[in-house]
Amino acid sequence: MKNHTPAPSLSATIADAIRDAIVDGHLLVGDRLPSEAELADQHGVSRATVREALKRLAAQSLIRTERGAFGGAFVNHLSYEEARAQQVTTSTLLLGMNAVSFQVACEARYALERSCTALAAERWTEALVGRMDHEIATQSDPALSDETFCASDVAFHRALVDCAGNEVLSYHLAGSVEAMQPLMNMITFTARSRAEIIDLHRVIVDGLKRRDVATVDRALATLEAYTITLGQSVLKARATR
Repeated sequence: MKNHTPAPSLSATIADAIRDAIVDGHLLVGDRLPSEAELADQHGVSRATVREALKRLAAQSLIRTERGAFGGAFVNHLSYEEARAQQVTTSTLLLGMNAVSFQVACEARYALERSCTALAAERWTEALVGRMDHEIATQSDPALSDETFCASDVAFHRALVDCAGNEVLSYHLAGSVEAMQPLMNMITFTARSRAEIIDLHRVIVDGLKRRDVATVDRALATLEAYTITLGQSVLKARATR
């Protein structure tokens, strides 16, 4: 029996067409979309179908709706913060459904983070390095729970990414740090050495303060190898139970 991919709904097709117009520049930030009645006539559908399409676009923060005589649906100004949240959600879903392997996630996550080390070493600020120092102090508490250590680990690497001072890099790294890092923590926390991770975190911060790109990069490479090795051993042990 053949598997048939379900056809997209009419509302999804309309939403895709409007999104494409926004991405292609035919609709600009602030532009007012045609009314529900006009869109319904254009696509030969009911106004209820158009409303569903507009809800899809609003959920993606691509449009906003305003009430009143001069209201309607308008192309939204999508901030990097909003886009970053969507990136994290999408990456988390992919990893949660085992769409990628642990090793692939590790390789991608560290390759992306290492891509920002040169800019981070050049542009770090006292505030961001202070955040990293704070997380190291938090991680050093022997009474810290695994969950809190994992959250602090994510916050540390988020601050390192932010040191690059580049919104586009921060957006692309959001999924790898905030979605992949928790997965890695969840798999490896039972076998990892907190002391070893903390030591590498200290090396990273010291390297940043000296603007020593090579030291930061080596520390991240060591952390990557350590994480992959731990993950493989943990997964292997689970498979043999």
